[in-house]
Amino acid sequence: MKQERARLSKTLHRTHGICDRRNEPRVPVDVRLMYSAQDEENELITGDGSVVDLSNRGLRIHGNVAVRSGLEVTLFLYLPDGRDPLLVMSAKVTWSRGHAFGVEILKMNVRERNRLRYFLGTNLPR
Repeated sequence: MKQERARLSKTLHRTHGICDRRNEPRVPVDVRLMYSAQDEENELITGDGSVVDLSNRGLRIHGNVAVRSGLEVTLFLYLPDGRDPLLVMSAKVTWSRGHAFGVEILKMNVRERNRLRYFLGTNLPR
């Protein structure tokens, strides 16, 4: 009985997949961006790079300056619409591996939010 219980728990443990926390589809993009933040010593961090994928709630970035998980950043996305950069006033770094990191969008004004939605709506794969 003990052996069977131990074998069953090991089998159940192996069957769990990785949880994807995304609530919305990501659009693969290649959009330039700049980002800035203040670290725990109040030093200014600035970097640039590209957005790899994008949704209404978050994005994945490949930057030239590494950031740590939990950091709050400001983003400027250069969408291919020829307008001024799209401003994300506040985003939280949710994961970081080297110069790649993911952020959750926390704060945008209504105009910028609508611009992002329009961009995503016109670029979603059919």
